[in-house]
Amino acid sequence: MGSLLAQWFGFVFSHPDLPGALAIAAKTALIYLFLIVGLRLLGKRELGQMSVYDLVLIVVISNSVQNAMVGSDNSLVGGLVSAFVLLIINRLLTWLMIKNSRLAAWIEGDPVLIVRDGQLLEQPMRQAGITRDNVLAAMREHGIDDLEEVQMAVLEPDGIISIVPEQSKIHRSQRHFRGLRIS
Repeated sequence: MGSLLAQWFGFVFSHPDLPGALAIAAKTALIYLFLIVGLRLLGKRELGQMSVYDLVLIVVISNSVQNAMVGSDNSLVGGLVSAFVLLIINRLLTWLMIKNSRLAAWIEGDPVLIVRDGQLLEQPMRQAGITRDNVLAAMREHGIDDLEEVQMAVLEPDGIISIVPEQSKIHRSQRHFRGLRIS
């Protein structure tokens, strides 16, 4: 029984050596940064308007990069090293975004006007990967069934579509005002 317990502890608490742990940390950091850039280049729709195939993409990416991050190391400590690096890099990136507004604007993006005075703005919608059906669904969520009743629709940095009904007053924060180019 004691030998079995010792064997179990050895299996559960096995760990990579220092070079192996550093390799896991470096690969994890590189993959995190690659995914931040890649997801940013895909656009806002990927965040707030996630469909079934977007979810499948996220699951497949997570599975494929897991192997690249830890390699053949399937130890508890190897996984903890990878998770720790992800948490630290995420916290560092958040801190850098607070300190550097240009970095924050690049990572988070700016709001995009997609409907003005009841008219769909095709070019910004196409660039953002937003369809007419996406806008109509957002309108239904706001209890609006006619495009003419929409003063403005904005694709927010988090991927959500905000709808401003025709009779509403618009309150703009400085950040949102900067991102909206209303001409």
